Amino acid sequence: MSVIHRTTMTPTKLELLQAWLPTRPWYPATGGTPVLEKAGGFRLDDPEGEVGIEFMVVRDASAAERHGYLVPLTYRGAPLQGAEQSLVGTSEHGVLGTRYVYDGTHDPVLLAELRALLRGQVVPQAQSESDTPDPKVTATVDGDEGWAPVSDASVTDGPDGTVIRFGSGAPELRVIRVLGTGEEPAAGARGAVTAWWLPAEGEERTEAFVVVRDAP
Repeated sequence: MSVIHRTTMTPTKLELLQAWLPTRPWYPATGGTPVLEKAGGFRLDDPEGEVGIEFMVVRDASAAERHGYLVPLTYRGAPLQGAEQSLVGTSEHGVLGTRYVYDGTHDPVLLAELRALLRGQVVPQAQSESDTPDPKVTATVDGDEGWAPVSDASVTDGPDGTVIRFGSGAPELRVIRVLGTGEEPAAGARGAVTAWWLPAEGEERTEAFVVVRDAP
């Protein structure tokens, strides 16, 4: 199970994301630097115990809209070969040392565990507590036959979010990057990962983070 260390990261996750988010095609242009607050999420465990996996939600306190931004992240002790374009940044962890922080949608470890989550093979974990399942995270999929291995997955970032494809003709996973827009999974969706986040202090909202649908 994932272990949450009560320590420091320099720079912090939010400081790394503050510079990275405005470079994403799905992030709305605001003309300013976001002021980020942590707003929810959950974790998954790497069976090898080497890679941290977090589905983090942040919100921009400087914006009038109460949107959340879903940022799946992975934390590694060494660079991920071939993933230079997906590097969010590096940070010094008070216990683990240098951590390489990646956009997890481009990390094969996160993709493998996301598939396992949809299949009901892993238990989602609380974001800020060690060895604590999060029962408010649910995941279902109506069959995943024909999905290619994770090593063959293609990932596309666009203005509508991130699309992950496990082979030609296989169902695709759409990572909903901007939360709180009122968008619901389309009729006929093959599955979804649903979790909670906080649009504002004292509130809690359940929403689809990932939707599985047939490839167009």
